[in-house]
Amino acid sequence: MSYVIIGNSVAAVGAVEGIRNLDKVNPIVIISDEPYHTYSRPLISYYLAGKVTQNNMYYRGKDFYNTNNVEPILGVKAQHIDFDKKEVILEDGRKISYTKLLIATGSKPLTPPIEGVEKQNIFNFIKLDDAKAIEKVATRCSKAVVIGASFSGLKAVEALVQRGVNVTVIDIMDRIMPRVFDETASSMALKMLEKHGVKVLLKASVEKILGHQAASSVLLKDGREIPCDFIVLAAGVRCNTDLVKGTKLKINRGIIVDTMMRTNIPDVYAAGDVAEGYNFIEERNAETPIISNAYKQGETAGQNMAGAQKVFDKGFIMNSMPLLDLSIVSAGVSSPGEGITVKAIYNQGKNTYKKFYIRGNNLVGYLLINDIDKAGIYTDLIRRKIDISSFEHQLGRDDFGFIYLPKALRSQLILEC
Repeated sequence: MSYVIIGNSVAAVGAVEGIRNLDKVNPIVIISDEPYHTYSRPLISYYLAGKVTQNNMYYRGKDFYNTNNVEPILGVKAQHIDFDKKEVILEDGRKISYTKLLIATGSKPLTPPIEGVEKQNIFNFIKLDDAKAIEKVATRCSKAVVIGASFSGLKAVEALVQRGVNVTVIDIMDRIMPRVFDETASSMALKMLEKHGVKVLLKASVEKILGHQAASSVLLKDGREIPCDFIVLAAGVRCNTDLVKGTKLKINRGIIVDTMMRTNIPDVYAAGDVAEGYNFIEERNAETPIISNAYKQGETAGQNMAGAQKVFDKGFIMNSMPLLDLSIVSAGVSSPGEGITVKAIYNQGKNTYKKFYIRGNNLVGYLLINDIDKAGIYTDLIRRKIDISSFEHQLGRDDFGFIYLPKALRSQLILEC
């Protein structure tokens, strides 16, 4: 028996620990094109801001591989998988045999179709190497253009602001983080960014990147030219399925898996951002690209690779995002839809915003800005599909908490703790 994992991030760590819960002996090989010890990718913005060192980014201690009898093959790309021979072929020609295989290749940046996007001083913002490259040019008072007011784009903005960089954000949409923010939330974020000297250009798109070899400015479709020393591309990400495209593995946007993280090919599993697992709120397979889901999917895959029959069917989207002066937590549904009612509470004086999405008698999503203390309770209501009809009117109150839940439910939760 031999286990091979392609990928070295959170899902891979979950898989190793899932395997080792049941199998202490058989070897595990981890293959990654990055040369680094397993690290937490969301921390790259803190690395760029100078708040953490590389050693502080490690997702597990330096003895993780040795302790778990893992052979890491780092800095080498997996080139091809021969599913019939059960082999992973590396770019250096080596062939790694497996009995059970986990594909955990994560996501990759989306490159917008802009003329000149291949020039120098244009960076993605998804890996540690991206942050290291940006660090070299992001000097105090330099000028940066960030293309995309997405989650990763705004985290890049935050880090650049903290380095003293003059930042302009450009996005084709009419508001910031449109998948999560409505007009009120976007306005709060916009005011905060402008307070920190960030210029935000919405409903704008880049036609061309100017400069001889390196980017020196961007030309917008409306004719405006924005000078810059470097550019950060943050137009979004997609599942990194490059390794398995054109194979018999079933792929939609990501690799399709069941609730046991199995693909359509025997002994092959997928987990993390590359996988489309079950989203229990939407009641369908969907991408759920967050750390907690990646770990649970990886752990479930690892246990099942080692012979268990575990199921993970509680995946849904949740993000916690401090952004300069704002604290933001969102989970589940993030826009109105059929059968969904919305409750919003905006306190301009306190600069807080709470929004809840309710379907039937269940909370199915929320957005909290600058009032996030109850996020754990709201998340639990979603995850457990608790009937909120008897206390729905209390949602969002400043004093909302355990005491507002029905007595029988409080007793049940205490017993489950």
